[in-house]
Amino acid sequence: MKKLQKGDEIRVIAPSRSAKILGDEGIAGAAQVLESMGFKVSFGEHIHTCDMQNSSPIAERIADIHAAFADPNVKAILTAIGGFNSNELLPYLNYELIAKNPKILCGFSDITALATAIHHKCGFITYSGPHFSSFRMKGLQAYQTKYFRECFMQQEAYDIVPSEKWSDDLWFLDQDKRQYEPTEWKVYTEGQAQGKLYGGNLCTLNLLQGTAYIPELKDCILFVEDDEETNPETFARDLTSLLQVAIGVKALLIGRFQRVSKVTREQLHFILDKHPLLQDIPVMYDIDFGHTQPIMTLPIGGEIAVDTARKKISIVRF
Repeated sequence: MKKLQKGDEIRVIAPSRSAKILGDEGIAGAAQVLESMGFKVSFGEHIHTCDMQNSSPIAERIADIHAAFADPNVKAILTAIGGFNSNELLPYLNYELIAKNPKILCGFSDITALATAIHHKCGFITYSGPHFSSFRMKGLQAYQTKYFRECFMQQEAYDIVPSEKWSDDLWFLDQDKRQYEPTEWKVYTEGQAQGKLYGGNLCTLNLLQGTAYIPELKDCILFVEDDEETNPETFARDLTSLLQVAIGVKALLIGRFQRVSKVTREQLHFILDKHPLLQDIPVMYDIDFGHTQPIMTLPIGGEIAVDTARKKISIVRF
């Protein structure tokens, strides 16, 4: 898959929630940041359609995905925002068309279902990383943009290290009044590991179990996160479900939780303590991905290395 260069076109699509929620100002702000990086920004035809569940008809979302992959001028595809229903699209995608036109697809949260399915069915790496709307954020944008650039604009392997500070605030409500805290990636089990990477939003990934859209989770590194709708009990059972289908897990990375979830250090350790597997492989948590800010970009189906002693993630194949 070709890396991005300045002048390349990035297409914005809305395979989950409608882009209407971003508003004209939000769309213009995000586009301005990407344009300042040297990219051209274009938009899917149906991204503003908005139904009673703040999404759009399956046929319209499918049309925008196919159009983005089929257009030779489009070099990367960013999802507008997350949501709840990208898994509705999976039976209707033309995977042959997509496989013949591999290109960068990036988003997170509910996009986990779409990105994982396309990787599995089409054989190229997809990405858990910023939505188009994420580029509207001002504070903490430097960290997010750094790893977006390194993942998509360079060929050489690189390391990801913790951000200096993080935030759990609703940044889009008031960008001038933000609340920051020092970042610390935490280690549950020490160790080093290298392997193929799978994961994303935990509850969304688990929706694919038993379907034709999930890859074989064997001898891999898992990364998982969840949003404000989770709680300790829900996260515990969702993690258990994933660990019961994954074979030979080499390491587990857990994204930082939003405070409203009440998944505290004590709760998380209680959950992790239940699993003998997790006592013998590297496990890190409170990492810079998920629904707090800032977030890194990770390759679904790529290869990474984990070193808990150095609190470092090395992106090897992406």
